[in-house]
Amino acid sequence: MVTGGSRGIGYAIAQALLAEGAGVVITGLNTSHLDDARRKLDAVAPGRVEARRADVRRYSDVDEAIGTAVSRFGGLDILINNAGIGVFTDVAEMTPAQWSEVMDTNLTGVFNACHAALPHLRRRGGGFIINISSLAGKNPFAGAAAYCASKAGLNAFSEALMQETRHDDIRVSYVMPGSVSTGFAAGDASKGADWKIAPEDVAEVVVNLLRHNPRSLPSRVELRPSKPPRK
Repeated sequence: MVTGGSRGIGYAIAQALLAEGAGVVITGLNTSHLDDARRKLDAVAPGRVEARRADVRRYSDVDEAIGTAVSRFGGLDILINNAGIGVFTDVAEMTPAQWSEVMDTNLTGVFNACHAALPHLRRRGGGFIINISSLAGKNPFAGAAAYCASKAGLNAFSEALMQETRHDDIRVSYVMPGSVSTGFAAGDASKGADWKIAPEDVAEVVVNLLRHNPRSLPSRVELRPSKPPRK
């Protein structure tokens, strides 16, 4: 299952997983985007794609989406927590509702998905949880207090979960991309596309983590543009 899988990084990850032969459930909030993504993905991997509207902030939504994956494909092996939002404004101007939306999506949403997925992964005898974080989680910047805090929390959550589940053969990693060429936070996906990370680059990292020899675990991957603009 890939949360936030209808566009951007999540869509690229879904494509990459399908190319590896997996059956994939994508979730998102926008029904139109989900329907469009499902049509495109199903065209290249007929019968191996399911789309489900789910708000990761609502535990029942996530639990039902995971249930869809289990019933459709016979079990759950991989959870990619990609759904996320960014509200970029100074703390003094940020509303409590904006703060809650960021934290509930980027952090609580990951807890919800992991909590719902763990019994199914244990039933399968192991699996993978990969959380898509951000370099903002270790490099805070002004105007992004909520986003940076949510990703720093996600990093710590991932590290703790990795230690809790490693002896169940459930491998937990998190990926921290820098600037990615997507329409994230209502941005222009084409702006900076000549130097930013492509969504497919993040997807390649995810697939490589899944392929990695199980005797060792790359628990954290930092991914940066090779040549960002000079300051």
